[in-house]
Amino acid sequence: MSSDPWGRVDETGTVYVRTSEGEKVVGSWQAGSPEEALAYFERKYEGLVVEIGLLEKRVKTTDLSAKDATAAIDHIRGQIDEHHAVGDLEALSKRLDALVASVEARREERKAQKAKQTDEARHAKEALVAEAEELAQSEQWRAAGERLRALVDTWKGLPRLDRKSDDELWHRFSHARSAFSKRRKAHFAALDAQREVARQTKERLVAEAEALSGSTDWGPTAARYRELMAEWKAAGRAQREHEEDLWNRFRGAQDIFFAARSGVFAERDAEQSENLKLKEELAVEAEKLVPVTDLKGARAAFRSINERWEAIGHVPRDARPKVEGRMHAVERAIQEAEEAEWRRTNPEARARAEGLTGQLQAAVDKLRSQIDAARAAGNNAKADKLSRELEGRQALLDQALKGLEEFGG
Repeated sequence: MSSDPWGRVDETGTVYVRTSEGEKVVGSWQAGSPEEALAYFERKYEGLVVEIGLLEKRVKTTDLSAKDATAAIDHIRGQIDEHHAVGDLEALSKRLDALVASVEARREERKAQKAKQTDEARHAKEALVAEAEELAQSEQWRAAGERLRALVDTWKGLPRLDRKSDDELWHRFSHARSAFSKRRKAHFAALDAQREVARQTKERLVAEAEALSGSTDWGPTAARYRELMAEWKAAGRAQREHEEDLWNRFRGAQDIFFAARSGVFAERDAEQSENLKLKEELAVEAEKLVPVTDLKGARAAFRSINERWEAIGHVPRDARPKVEGRMHAVERAIQEAEEAEWRRTNPEARARAEGLTGQLQAAVDKLRSQIDAARAAGNNAKADKLSRELEGRQALLDQALKGLEEFGG
């Protein structure tokens, strides 16, 4: 019989392993010596040690699934429980128990991680849905469309949730995209219709503009071209393939008309520039009549100047206000001289002015007497009130006296 600390072989060739529960039969060995039998089953034990070591390393350092790890542990544990090796089988069982605890901890960790990822994915998808539903109401068609396409790519990169939750969120997400696409399609359909109306309107405007291009009725035609331009702007844009051609025709017709008008106006401007020089000379001649010292002579001279002025004709529009303003200033000076002369020679107006002056003077004198009486009586408040009234009457009197002076009195 042969033995070692963990097993023995009896005289019949039966191999035993020692456990805390007593000896367990490992197997029968008839092919050699007892020592060879023990060595064989000890090698089987070492094989289990190596296998457990490798499994411990895989659980610790790889992403071996809990299911696969548990199957491997159960396989090794079955070999240990069948006692087909000689060694410290209980130590191996304890290592397997520790592995089970480690795998379970990994399982719980992965479960928690998966729950966290699922929760994050849920929040991310809910945020995508909320943004998509907001974009569904946007009228920034290009930007919103590009953003919705980007949201789809982001959605595809997120983990799936449980079928019910994922389907519900996807339904909302898809509905928002469909609503946006429907609104955008309707918008561009309406825009196409508007552009067709604009094209028809601009075709009509072009036809009229081309018909007017040969007109020599400069003022009304230029005014009509301004109206056509306003109508053009109000019509909106036609389709891109038509807009540029229509504009070139519309603008070209106007260019023909305005080029012809500019040629005529250039000749007219040359003539009017010469007229301006003549009128400026007459303005200088008229300005010499001011200040008016001889009213009758000034009136006759201005009449003569004005007759020559009317015979000259038009001057450039931008110069007209200034040169005409100079003549008007002389005319006003003569009129003011006539009014002053009339006031000096009008006896009724002089009598009215003298009567008003006398009344005001009497009122001023009366107020002064009342003020003196009030102060003598110690009634300063009444005196002050009368003094303020006196100031107003005195101002009227001064003005009346000045007007009386104009009559030469």
